[in-house]
Amino acid sequence: MKVIAALHGPGPVLLEPTFRAEIAATGASRLQVNLDDDAVAAAMRFCPGTPITAVATVWTEHDAAGLLDVVRRHDPDAHAWSVEEREPLVPPAVADGERADALANLAFLRRPGAMPHAEWLSDWLDRHTQVAIDTQGTFGYVQNPVVEHLSAGGRDVAGIVEELFPMAAMADQHAFYGSGGDEEELQRRFTTLMDSCARFGAAEGLDLVPTSRYVYAL
Repeated sequence: MKVIAALHGPGPVLLEPTFRAEIAATGASRLQVNLDDDAVAAAMRFCPGTPITAVATVWTEHDAAGLLDVVRRHDPDAHAWSVEEREPLVPPAVADGERADALANLAFLRRPGAMPHAEWLSDWLDRHTQVAIDTQGTFGYVQNPVVEHLSAGGRDVAGIVEELFPMAAMADQHAFYGSGGDEEELQRRFTTLMDSCARFGAAEGLDLVPTSRYVYAL
């Protein structure tokens, strides 16, 4: 099982050995921490509600209740979801606790009310995936359709996607879109991506959280 929890308070505590030990004690096998920190301060971010400042992702074969208790000690109002993981672009391996050399953008997607869930899911996973990869300078792309809502908050989130960009993408649109300095190609990629996002409601009403990414085996 993969569980994603979004926190709205100070996040650096999630990098502390104590937090990892508490998560490991629940039977989890892997922890990923994403922080909106100083390293990504220049990146674009937006959200419709209280800003997400940190995300804890945990892989476990056990019931999620124990690890959610740990997360809620740090943020009682954390939002959490059980998700199904897909990795169209597998992120490069990084040593335990080492910051990935990337701008790791996390987008929390909401399904338009008029769009049936099965249609929304298919449009995102089966059609949009290749468009997103072809029009951006990503080197890691992880999709997480929500399987179950594990908290009272965040029930409007239907999917979570993580995209890894070069750090230069914070200030350089050509690095973000992989357009190689060609202004015409940049505009073509941008328009194609936005049109594709609009088809399944991902062009608006989402949380976009720029982060630094850390992974730990437990």
